Amino acid sequence: MAESVANVARRINTTVEEGKDSLDLSNCKLVSFPDGVFKVLRSVSENIRVITLADNEIKALSSKFFSTFTELRELDLRGNRLTKLPDAVAEMEHLTCVDAADNSFTVFPDKLTEVATLERINLEGNDITDVPAEELSQMPALKLLNLKSNPLASGARLALQSLHGFDVLLS
Repeated sequence: MAESVANVARRINTTVEEGKDSLDLSNCKLVSFPDGVFKVLRSVSENIRVITLADNEIKALSSKFFSTFTELRELDLRGNRLTKLPDAVAEMEHLTCVDAADNSFTVFPDKLTEVATLERINLEGNDITDVPAEELSQMPALKLLNLKSNPLASGARLALQSLHGFDVLLS
C-alpha cells in the first residue's frame, strides 16, 4: 500500500513540477481518486488536459473530480469497477474522449450524451443492455461509439444500426 501511495505522489509531483498537461495514475491500485490530489493539483488543474486512471479498482468518481478538471479533453477509465458517472460529467465543455471500456456499467451513462464536444465514447466490455439512441443521434461532435462485447438487447442494436453521422462498433 505504501508503495502505491508513493507511486501516486511521484506521478503527481512530476505533473506539477514539469507543468505537464496530463496526469497518468494508471496501475496504481486506486479504489477512488485520492482527495489529497485535488489540493496538490489546485494550482495546475486548469492545465490538465488528459487524465489516465486505467487499470485501477475505482468504483466511483466524485462530482468534485469534474468540477476540478474543467479543461479536461481526454479521460481514460479503462479497466476499473465503475458502474456510473456523476451527473457533473455533463458540464464538461472541452471533453472529446471518454474511454470506460472493461468496467461494470449495466446502464449507458446518459449524461455523456449532454457533452456537446464528445467525439469518442468507448464502453467496450461492459454489461450494457440498452442505449439512449435518440440522444446519441443528437450529439453534434460524436464520431465513434464503441459498444463491442456488451449484451445489448436486439432493439438497442437495431436502433444503433439505424443511426448515421458517426461510427458504431458492435460485436
